Amino acid sequence: MAPDLTGNPTLFDAVQKAKKQSVPNKNIDSAVKRGGGLEGTGVNYETIMYEVYGPAGVAFLVECLTDNKNRAAMEVRTAVTRNGGTLADPGSVSRLFTRKGVIVVPTSQEGREVTEDDVLEATLDAGAEDVSDRAEAFRVISEATDMVAVRTALQTAAIDYDSADVEFVPSMEIPVDKDAAIKVLKLADALEDLDDVQNVFTNVDIPADVAAQLDEDDED
Repeated sequence: MAPDLTGNPTLFDAVQKAKKQSVPNKNIDSAVKRGGGLEGTGVNYETIMYEVYGPAGVAFLVECLTDNKNRAAMEVRTAVTRNGGTLADPGSVSRLFTRKGVIVVPTSQEGREVTEDDVLEATLDAGAEDVSDRAEAFRVISEATDMVAVRTALQTAAIDYDSADVEFVPSMEIPVDKDAAIKVLKLADALEDLDDVQNVFTNVDIPADVAAQLDEDDED
C-alpha cells in the first residue's frame, strides 16, 4: 500500500511537481514508496544543508537528501572548490534566507490569461504575502505554514500552478554582471547535477540586460 498523499501535503506537492516535469510514473511510484519506507531496503535518508559562498559573494544554501553523509559532503565540497566557491560556517549563510512557501502560477492557462488581480483575489485571504510578476508567471510568497492553504485557494479558484514548494527565500539579492553571472550559474549547475542534492537556493540577482546577454551567447 502506498503512503497516503492526501494526509501528507509535502509529499502531495512533490508528486505534483514531478508530474508537471514529466517524470515517469514508475519513477514517482518508486520514490513515494522509498520515502514511505515501503521498499524494505532498510536505508536511512537524512536531510543536510550546506552553506556556501560563491563567486562575487553570492550566497548558496545546498539541500541534500542522502543515505551517505560522507559521500554527500565530499561531492559538495569538490563541486564548490572547483567552481570558485567556499564552504561557509554554519549560520553565516542561512541567516540571509527565510523559509517561505513559493508557488509559481503561469499567466497563460488553457486559452485564458490569468492576471495579478486574479491571483491576489484568490490567495490573499489564504495567507499570500506577495505576488510578483515574473514575465510569463506570477510568484506567490507566503509563510511556509500557509503554503498548502494558498495552493488550495488557487485550486478552488480554478487557477493552475506550475510548482508549490517550501523554499529558502533571500532577504536581499546580490546583482551581478555577466562574468560573475556565468561563474555563479556554473557553480549552481555543478551542485544541481549531484545525485544527493535536492535543491539549491541562492541570493543572486541577474539583471534583465545581463540575462539577455547570456541568452545571446547561448544562441551563438
